[in-house]
Amino acid sequence: MLRALPPDGRLLLLTRFTRLFAYGALSVVLVLYLTALGIGTRQIGVLLTLTLVGDTVVSLWLSTRADRIGRRRMLIVGATLMAAAGAAFAVTRNFLVLLVAGTIGVISPSGNEVGPFLPIEQAALAHVVPSDRRTGVFAWYTLTGAFATALGSLGAGVLSQAVHYRGVIILYAALGIVLALAFTRLSTAAEVPAPQASTFLGVGRSRAVVLRLAALFALDSFAGGFVVQSFAAYWFFLRFGVDPATLGAIFFGANLLAGFSALVASRLAARFGLIRTMVFTHLPSNVLLILVPLMPTLPLAVAVLFARFSISQMDVPTRQSYLMSVVSPEERSAAGGITGVARTIGAGLAPIFAGLLFSQPSLINVPFFIAGTLKIVYDLLLYRGFGRSAPNPA
Repeated sequence: MLRALPPDGRLLLLTRFTRLFAYGALSVVLVLYLTALGIGTRQIGVLLTLTLVGDTVVSLWLSTRADRIGRRRMLIVGATLMAAAGAAFAVTRNFLVLLVAGTIGVISPSGNEVGPFLPIEQAALAHVVPSDRRTGVFAWYTLTGAFATALGSLGAGVLSQAVHYRGVIILYAALGIVLALAFTRLSTAAEVPAPQASTFLGVGRSRAVVLRLAALFALDSFAGGFVVQSFAAYWFFLRFGVDPATLGAIFFGANLLAGFSALVASRLAARFGLIRTMVFTHLPSNVLLILVPLMPTLPLAVAVLFARFSISQMDVPTRQSYLMSVVSPEERSAAGGITGVARTIGAGLAPIFAGLLFSQPSLINVPFFIAGTLKIVYDLLLYRGFGRSAPNPA
């Protein structure tokens, strides 16, 4: 399948790898780095929340205009904001400056996608890949990101011991520059040939279904925001005293498992449908999430975490494929941007509450319980709303 990809498809897999490597590396050390600067956990919670909420505005503005103004242009702008935010975090410890840089720039405390990249890249991939191969390509797209995040997590653990946490922050900024240069190679084949007239948020006919999905995706991300990778790594540090190198290895393995599960998801979707694959792989992963803090030893906690990651991301390529299949081509970037922004808002609201919980030693397990429960609610609502109207997985 990868051999049959056009040049733009291969380039988008490369940019995905570069970006998620940077995100994975940052997520392991970000909270530790900010703590080392003397910033308290409550302030960190506020910073992470405003960082993600700021990404919401940037993502919405860029992605809803990408199909009209140009997908390549918007991707280059996003990469520039990523590099600028990384540079600011590397050179100052002033909380207000960090707050401004994190809000305006692109910073990923979770190791997951933020900024305008994902919706625009998804739309471009759906544009250059035949519909019957879309879910499979999105599975490889997911695997590429998960593998990159895993390598980034591992690299951060090693690099932070060699040159301290600031070295990882500088690397993040440098990779933002590399990303901007790579996007200049994207051809006009990835663009919309006849952009539609300006509409509210860039969607017209698809607005109702996009807004319904956006609301559900926001709930899922709000739940996940309680256990973003930065806070999950911090939990392992508080609970078991795990050092950065070991944390990097743990999340390397976890993200690797998540990536390979995406390839299985495309086969399950071909047999059972997109929505059913999303729901019935996500539900057990959320039960496992609740069980993680109940494990009495580090090996058991890691084992449950790995079990969760081995199935938790199967809904990602199926969700992406489903969204691209229910909107028209000229609305794909906007639809991806709206749902992506909804996810960012949800994820952005949760860390402030998670920060408060982590500031109380007796409550550090509670974020896992909240996250798992809310994600189960999301799965049930998604199946109720869309389980009988799922399109063909092709």
